[in-house]
Amino acid sequence: MKKILTLILSILTVFLFVFPKTNDITMSGSTTVFPIAQKASEVFMDKNPSINITVRGGGSGVGISNLIEGKVDIANSSRKIKEKEIYQAKENGVNVFETVIANDALSIVVHPSNPVSDISLKTLKDIYTGKIKNWKEIGGKDMSIVVVSRDVSSGTFEVFNEKILEGAKYREDALLLASNNAVLSTVKDTPGAIGYIGLGFVNESVKALKVEGVYPSKESVNNKTYKIARSLYLYTNGKPKGNIGKFIDFILSDEGQKIVEETGYIPLR
Repeated sequence: MKKILTLILSILTVFLFVFPKTNDITMSGSTTVFPIAQKASEVFMDKNPSINITVRGGGSGVGISNLIEGKVDIANSSRKIKEKEIYQAKENGVNVFETVIANDALSIVVHPSNPVSDISLKTLKDIYTGKIKNWKEIGGKDMSIVVVSRDVSSGTFEVFNEKILEGAKYREDALLLASNNAVLSTVKDTPGAIGYIGLGFVNESVKALKVEGVYPSKESVNNKTYKIARSLYLYTNGKPKGNIGKFIDFILSDEGQKIVEETGYIPLR
């Protein structure tokens, strides 16, 4: 009997080695997408106890790089994948597949005490490139502007750079921070600061500005009046299938889209 048990254990060990557990799903990337991915994962795992999902941040660029290198199953991104990244993926045998899961209004935030309430795209560009350095130049207090930005690995940085700066150089003294939370925390603690974050991170600790007369909101994104709107993405190696497909289908379902809205973002329908 002892020999039989030993034999069975040996067979099971070999089986697990040859056929490892495949119920784990790994995700990394955008800190903007992180709240959606984290909450959706928690609800999905409650419904599917045999599936384990790990969600990490790091920025959109990091997530896409991890997918290309085969380190994760899903890359979370707040910007569209670049052509050069698609090429790198193909070189690595990765066939990138894109799924849009939500929409977002990139929100411009300042300290609550700042009297400025509306800003133009041109003024934003002038502030971030250093042409405007004091709030009094645009109707605010006589106070130096502290420019707060995401770092270069961020999809939010890429979107802001494309839509606002149009490739122009940032002020040399701009604070480059690693997450939406870091930007939020810095702006709420710095009276002269201005920063940009995903809509899901906006709260009463900061003041969201109108852009060209329009507040960032679900309505202004859906009716296309808000100028700094964007989509949020999940990228996979090929069309999602198996447990990965099941999880992404959940995010796209009515329940998943309700989670999108609950985390402060804009559902697809």
